[in-house]
Amino acid sequence: MSEHGTHGQDGTTGPGTGGGSADPATEAFVAHRNLLFTVAYELLGSAADAEDVLQETWLRWTGVDLAEVRDRRAYLVRITTRQALSRLRTLGRRKESYVGEWLPEPLLTTPDVAEDVELADSVSMAMMLVMETLTPTERAVFVLREVFDLGYDEIAEAVDKSQAAVRQTAHRARAHVAARRPRGVVSRTESRDALDAFQRAVRTGDLQGLLDILAPDVVLLGDGGGVKQAIPRPVTGADKVARLLLGGLVKLPTAMSMDPAQVNGHPALLIRLDGDLDTVMAVRFDDGRISGLYAVRNPEKLTRMERETPLHR
Repeated sequence: MSEHGTHGQDGTTGPGTGGGSADPATEAFVAHRNLLFTVAYELLGSAADAEDVLQETWLRWTGVDLAEVRDRRAYLVRITTRQALSRLRTLGRRKESYVGEWLPEPLLTTPDVAEDVELADSVSMAMMLVMETLTPTERAVFVLREVFDLGYDEIAEAVDKSQAAVRQTAHRARAHVAARRPRGVVSRTESRDALDAFQRAVRTGDLQGLLDILAPDVVLLGDGGGVKQAIPRPVTGADKVARLLLGGLVKLPTAMSMDPAQVNGHPALLIRLDGDLDTVMAVRFDDGRISGLYAVRNPEKLTRMERETPLHR
């Protein structure tokens, strides 16, 4: 699979990309940086933690004897996966004390992410939540195999398991994900149209219009992280979700705007109050209707919504 990584577009972790020739270790890290970030983000659901993993990867990479490395890309992915797995276990303990529902950190993504259907599917809010139900090892094996198409031998080295164990884990993870992933393929045009209809209904207070676009078993999740008010537990059912949405908007004391955006490779809404970003509303579609609404309000998870984040396989 070809590597499409660009050179430090967001200028955060790792070596700089200024003038002059870089050493081979720096060149390899910079060339694969966006790939490594994507691996870490898909495993962790947190851009901040993914950046920390990249920093740890870089520190370990600088101590490697490149003469002993046959495939630099695979070696870097292996370091990143091991660091992400370690952090994922810590993150699991952190989530246990998280206030309210935990949702992945949304990312404003570049247009090419949406064009890569497999990548967009894997980083969608819906799929990231499905992957939350896997064990750390299952998640790593699934991501490395299904998204990044790594061989079982490479994955075995990354997760420190035998190839036979990795094959069994991959089979188990695939079955688990298949039972929970969105039903039916929805085109980008269909999802945009559905989101436009949702937006119009919410803006005009059209209850029936909202019910028409929501699936009967739609689920609304909110993540305020204990900092912003959010629904404390999932709300299920079109009527309950529609009335909650419209009732909540009536009570808003400030001017509200909703702007479409590409979030995690899919159409979403950015909700602003008095011009300030308040909520990222990501959406799951099943059979042409909205079956999941994911409202991220925790300010700590909205810090990367001011600029696009490049994700690559």
